[in-house]
Amino acid sequence: MKILVDTNVIINYISGREDKYSEASDTIMTMCAQEQIEGYVAFHSLSTIWYWSRKYSDFSRRNWIRRICTILKIVSATNKAVLEAINNTDFKDFEDNLQDCCAVTAGADYIVTVIFTV
Repeated sequence: MKILVDTNVIINYISGREDKYSEASDTIMTMCAQEQIEGYVAFHSLSTIWYWSRKYSDFSRRNWIRRICTILKIVSATNKAVLEAINNTDFKDFEDNLQDCCAVTAGADYIVTVIFTV
C-alpha cells in the first residue's frame, strides 16, 4: 500500500506532543520506517515543517528533516498539475490540493492526515 503522509502527521510525530492523534501519527511513521507501508511526503511539506520548527535549534531541525527524508520518499507535482490545482475550485484549501497532486504523482492509495490544532 502507498500513502502520502500529510504535514500534520509528521509534525505530530516529530513534536512528541500529546493529543488524540499522537499515537496514530507515531504508528503511521513507524510502519513507513519498517517498510510495512510505502510512505511519501510532498516536497512542499518539508519547507512547512522547517518553518514550523523555527523555535528549535538548527541541529534539531536538520535531524528531523533528514529522518523524515529517510523514512518517506519525497514526491513533487508537475508544473501542469500545479496550474490545474490553481484553477481547481473544488478544493477550497490550496495546500490540500497540492497534497492531492503529489498523492496522484506518487500513485498513493490514500492520503493520511490529522487535524492539527494549536
